[in-house]
Amino acid sequence: QVQLVESGGGLVQAGGSLRLSCAASGRIFGIYSMGWYRQAPGNQRELVAAITNGGSTNYADSVKGRFTISRDNAENTVDLQMSSLKPEDTAVYYCSMWSRVSYWGQGIQVTVSS
Repeated sequence: QVQLVESGGGLVQAGGSLRLSCAASGRIFGIYSMGWYRQAPGNQRELVAAITNGGSTNYADSVKGRFTISRDNAENTVDLQMSSLKPEDTAVYYCSMWSRVSYWGQGIQVTVSS
């Protein structure tokens, strides 16, 4: 099995920055993508950013230009640098890793105050 552990969430004022980190461990084989999703109360879980094994990235329109995703293939980690945060970025953020099977972290709260 694969375990994903997120860190770095918390409370920040609007306009501030946070960096989320996720470390994967366990039986990790082959090529896989990694990314971050988020879910706000009453909303569906949505993709925030994703990165392939080769480094290609994809961002939700709402975070383009503000968030940057990166990964370290040797360490099996993925980070999300979040800047210019807005109250609407408030959500539980989930790290995910997928190939034929998807794995999820437990989620970490990010709260942006106005």
